[in-house]
Amino acid sequence: MKEKKRHERTRAQESSNAIERMYITMRHLFNRGFYKPMGISGETLRQSLLLLRPEIYGSIGEEKAELSGLLYVIERLPQGIEECTFINLTSDEGYSNSHFKPIIPEKRRRNCYRIDSEQMNIEITRGRSEIYDILTHLTFLFVESHKISKRVLIDEIGSTTRDWIKLENAVLSRKKLTQQEREIAITHMANILGRTFNELQDVYEDFATDSQPERLLHIIYWLGKLAIEEQINNNKRTVTFSPVLRERLGHHIHGEIWADAIKESLHKNGLLERPIHIISANMHSVMNTLFAPSALKTESAKKTIFEVYEALSLSANKDLRDKVTKEALQKGMHFIPDTSGTNIDVQIFDTSKIDVSKIDVKTNATILKEVKPVILVMDYAFGEQAYETIDELLKPYKTKGKKVYLNVESISIMGKAGILEGGKGDIMIPTAHIFEGTADNYPFKNELSKQDLEGQGVDVYEGAMITVLGTSLQNKDILKFFFNSTWSVIGLEMEGAHYQKAIQAASKVRGSISANVKVRYAYYASDNPLETGSTLASGGLGTTGVRPTYLITRKILEQIFN
Repeated sequence: MKEKKRHERTRAQESSNAIERMYITMRHLFNRGFYKPMGISGETLRQSLLLLRPEIYGSIGEEKAELSGLLYVIERLPQGIEECTFINLTSDEGYSNSHFKPIIPEKRRRNCYRIDSEQMNIEITRGRSEIYDILTHLTFLFVESHKISKRVLIDEIGSTTRDWIKLENAVLSRKKLTQQEREIAITHMANILGRTFNELQDVYEDFATDSQPERLLHIIYWLGKLAIEEQINNNKRTVTFSPVLRERLGHHIHGEIWADAIKESLHKNGLLERPIHIISANMHSVMNTLFAPSALKTESAKKTIFEVYEALSLSANKDLRDKVTKEALQKGMHFIPDTSGTNIDVQIFDTSKIDVSKIDVKTNATILKEVKPVILVMDYAFGEQAYETIDELLKPYKTKGKKVYLNVESISIMGKAGILEGGKGDIMIPTAHIFEGTADNYPFKNELSKQDLEGQGVDVYEGAMITVLGTSLQNKDILKFFFNSTWSVIGLEMEGAHYQKAIQAASKVRGSISANVKVRYAYYASDNPLETGSTLASGGLGTTGVRPTYLITRKILEQIFN
């Protein structure tokens, strides 16, 4: 037993060291200004990733291709990146004012620009976490591409297998493939990837887009083609970091512009000196909780409120969502779309304009009428960006040479996280945030408790949570260690420690907000990285996330309104 524990700990330590090496390497490469992922400069990243074998990247260390991990990565990178030899990470440098059309990845809001047939520019406006995220995904992509080239190259002069020639013919053919031609191409691709025909059939549609129905064939061909170019002609793919990005990173440029726009809107609407409650959440749950009962009277009469929320979450029901948004904008909601580059939109709710009798959340109407709180909902931040945005938001507003301190009464953070005990859709209530890779930990008094959310059809767990450097780097050994050790960690996410660091600095060091500011943290489980088949790469939550999202939202609002 002791021997097994010692082995587990050693694997956890090895994995932890691999993560540390990756981050030190990525910072070094960033300062250097460029590197070649499959060259000597990228070797440490590759070796660390292969040692780590994160759950999200499945079979990266095996000979066969990893399909779920590939889909996860492709959805977060710009379409066409597999064709590019040069990938340039830039700051917001004015490409939006050019003829270049922005390419926005399906699952990550970031502007990317295809400069020419060889180069893709990716705009970084969310800080270091975004750079780590992209570099990790690119390393995975290029490691997978070399698996393809190893299987199709016959000799050192570039002769390739029959499977590769047939795949190339299918991809480069201009005409639309018939079902028979597609299945023949999939058969050759299956041989190249070391996967079965069935496995590829199952994921084929997931990769397809309206403009590119045969996208999986296209991705595999171009990944393989550029890997062959690297091996035969030493034409290495290169990642560069623009001088402006290197100069601006860490200076809160986007966060400051974002926070100033919010404070200006509060000032303009006469809300700056009212009690403010900040909620970091999605852009629908607070609005729907406050206005769905009155905007959707017919639906609310026939269904339970959670069935109404579920209907609102379905993509087909845009008309229902539009009704709620219209009602909200007429009854005290101000919407501030982001123009700073943070990709964080904001809603401001003036509760003095809300008809309390039409809210189905427990409310103290007398207190609400006297105090007239303002609710500020900000969309999710990404990793370190959480520190930048909250740090800037909590600073006093400067107007006519005077400093106006914000009367922030509470800050509530809700969102998705990985759970280590339990499954998708369960709720986690943190008691502290532990920052991975550092000795930093942030204990706090959470206004939300396990008892607040128990007994409502969802399992609830309470304990410490770990703020990870990147969800794409987690492996079972580290997570098991945190789960089984005296840390008793219940889950992992990317922003908690960054939020709490900014809140503590503002309330206890700078004194820009009250030292008694209330904090609330609650997360619902998007995945369980300790369970095979339940990682983030296994797909979205569907409607499973609706109930926990609204249970948390309703409890936060109930506490604010009482």
